[in-house]
Amino acid sequence: MSPRTIPVVLVHGWKSHPGIWNRLVPRLHETGTPAWIFDYTSLDGATMEEIAGALGDFIAARRNEVEYTGSIDMVCHSIGSCITRCLLEVTDGQARHERVRQLIAIGPPNNGSSLAELFCDPVIGPEITGRLIGTFVPRNFDPAADVIVQACRPGSATMAALRAAGTRPDILYRLLCAENPAGIPSFFPCFDGKTFELQPDGRWAMTFAGDGIVPHADSVLPGASLDILPAHPSDLEKDPSQYCHLQLPRAPEVVDRVMEYLCEGPVTP
Repeated sequence: MSPRTIPVVLVHGWKSHPGIWNRLVPRLHETGTPAWIFDYTSLDGATMEEIAGALGDFIAARRNEVEYTGSIDMVCHSIGSCITRCLLEVTDGQARHERVRQLIAIGPPNNGSSLAELFCDPVIGPEITGRLIGTFVPRNFDPAADVIVQACRPGSATMAALRAAGTRPDILYRLLCAENPAGIPSFFPCFDGKTFELQPDGRWAMTFAGDGIVPHADSVLPGASLDILPAHPSDLEKDPSQYCHLQLPRAPEVVDRVMEYLCEGPVTP
């Protein structure tokens, strides 16, 4: 099996679905790369650890189905990266049974989500939630009752477990994030093109160094490469919304970059 045909596991984000990969999957098929698409939309109410366990079961089942025991690549969007890291670093971190060449994370809240914390702010949380209804959150959304939102708060036990486990030296971590250096409001209209960022002192700031939902500070991970898109800021003028968090996995530049990573491959499986 050549590097181009190493299976790729795709993990979507919170309140999302496998359709977010509808531009990446055809590209994978063109190169003969197996796409193992993990769908956890039916696990509403499950904890992040439970979803991570389901992801492990899914990978094991696919391996058995195709009789493949080699390395895999993983491409994740948003909270899908936290779910994947729970599996690889917390559950499998010491044993390292799961062979993974690289984890490519698109807009990941690796350090916890500023927005998840903002949702729970008693003063401005309700107003922020209201702005995002129908765009990022469903109607009647209650952050206090959402297990995944609570797990993604920076101070949660889940995030503490990820910090304590640390990244795995046998995996290459690659992060793809977006920004809005031109300050174009239509980049993410709900926040006038900006992204909320939780400051170390607990205050809130708004920055153009983010994708509307996840600021760069939430994504950075020690030892991981960080690519900020678009590579050419002038590309924002053509269609700024393609670089916002909700559409990032479908952005042509993101798809191209992911394919480059997959075809390069960091190690021989």
